[in-house]
Amino acid sequence: MPNNIPSKPQNIDILVATTSGNTEYLADQLAAQLEAAGFTTAMHYEPDYHQLTEDVNENSIWLCCVASHGAGDYADSMLDFAEQLHRDQPDLKTLRYAVIAVGDSCYDTFCAAGRDCDEKLAKAGAKRLLDRLEIDMSIDDPDKKASTWGRSFTNLMCIKEE
Repeated sequence: MPNNIPSKPQNIDILVATTSGNTEYLADQLAAQLEAAGFTTAMHYEPDYHQLTEDVNENSIWLCCVASHGAGDYADSMLDFAEQLHRDQPDLKTLRYAVIAVGDSCYDTFCAAGRDCDEKLAKAGAKRLLDRLEIDMSIDDPDKKASTWGRSFTNLMCIKEE
């Protein structure tokens, strides 16, 4: 845990796209890690596009945990959000974000939904805080990989608070 805990709790919205629950578990673990570092989190297991995009301001941070499912599709829990993001192409210039993409490399659509989410947010003008993490459920230790990336994310957020 970093020594430079934020002076004021900063909220991080965690958007979750999951089918089997593995990505939800990783998102919950990251939320606990962020809260231990002094941040507040809001979990969005079925992200509400209108609420989230309408509330975007200069303090907004989204951590998107996105599992690919089927032919590289978004998991059902985030499908409506993704469709609206594609259709509306909102102006998200004040948003800061990071993406964790979860998939299985035995499919040619490995992490396609997470990659798409990252690209759409960048295209909407949002500022990427950290390179996208891709977790391969067939070969990676997802807990370890997410935890290591989470420490980098937390450290980066603490530095930005100084």
